[in-house]
Amino acid sequence: MNDEIGFDRFGLHPDVLDGLAAMGFRKPSPVQQQAIPLILDGRDLIACAQTGTGKTAAFVLPLIDHLIDLDDRHLSALILTPTRELALQIDQQIEGLSYYSPISSIPIYGGGDGALWDQQHKALRQGADLVVATPGRLWSFMATGNFQFDRLRYLILDEADRMLDMGFLEDIMRIVARLPKERQTLMFSATMPDRIRQLASSILRDPAQVSIAVSRPADKIEQMALQVMDDRKLEVLLALLAEFPFRSALIFCSSKDKVKQLHQTLRKSGVMNEAFHSDLEQQVREEIMRGFKAGRLPVLVGTDVLSRGIDVDNIDLVINYDVPPDPEDYVHRIGRTGRAERNGRSITIVNPMDLRRWKRIEELVGRALPWTERPLCGWIGSVPKSESRGSSGGKGGRKPSYKKRSK
Repeated sequence: MNDEIGFDRFGLHPDVLDGLAAMGFRKPSPVQQQAIPLILDGRDLIACAQTGTGKTAAFVLPLIDHLIDLDDRHLSALILTPTRELALQIDQQIEGLSYYSPISSIPIYGGGDGALWDQQHKALRQGADLVVATPGRLWSFMATGNFQFDRLRYLILDEADRMLDMGFLEDIMRIVARLPKERQTLMFSATMPDRIRQLASSILRDPAQVSIAVSRPADKIEQMALQVMDDRKLEVLLALLAEFPFRSALIFCSSKDKVKQLHQTLRKSGVMNEAFHSDLEQQVREEIMRGFKAGRLPVLVGTDVLSRGIDVDNIDLVINYDVPPDPEDYVHRIGRTGRAERNGRSITIVNPMDLRRWKRIEELVGRALPWTERPLCGWIGSVPKSESRGSSGGKGGRKPSYKKRSK
């Protein structure tokens, strides 16, 4: 007897199943297995699921199924997402999954020039079944008073935690205030802090809950760390880029300003790289991403927004120039490598103030992560073995030594 669960068990429209087959979807992921029946039943939903778990299809498939037989076509669903890249990715997935159906969608995002504004303005006026939008740009259109969402049936907040981190709460609440009270609302978030639960309680009605545990990093990712004082971090980074071979590498920083600064410093040091951040025009961001995907650009420097807004399979090195404050962001970051059954490597630079954060990361991934023993160019590399576990709170360990090595 074959116990494998297929998408046909959900009773989806045949055109939806044809779209799934065309895109190579065979078996629903855990979040899809749990969320799709609840959404099809009309329940509001709050789901905790990280990027890469199949959550986009978990809400897109029921939406298409609900909309496919509507006689009166109008703007029925709104998907809010934090970045332009994610808006475009979701729109592309809608296009693929609805290939055999009459469903249409529009991506609305900021950046670009007046021509992009006019193009998106016209697209909104002409209408579509689904709108995928960043909150700031959508509110700019809604504030003009020219667009009505009075017949909207579905509201989806994707990457809700990231939208709040980026300061979109006020725009979200303004948008929600203009939507019909009678609607189905779905919220997807990689993490579930108190502020997300507060937001959910204010806009969802008796929601069902789905929680998919944060996946541990793939076994094919080699994880290591270096303990380095801040004034030696650049030297260490350059040594790492020289020592470890790579075709495509991501470097994560804690802030947009640090991304810009490190980009310029690496350029002066001869490292070909680009900074990827929200201040860039959309056309520039798309050009950078095309170069990175094609292998013409070997290094990208970015913040955690990049860790959830990039879909590239051939990244073989991730360097955390700063330790992320949230352990789950660590998983998202290094999850950009080791994809599609490839090997990958992640290296995290840890300063003395980061040791508590590093311990929390080890607790999340479920094991002690190794400190590299490579001396590289004579800077502070590893901690003596008798101290290494104490550096992250192991039993009987002493605080790590940060004395400089003698050359």
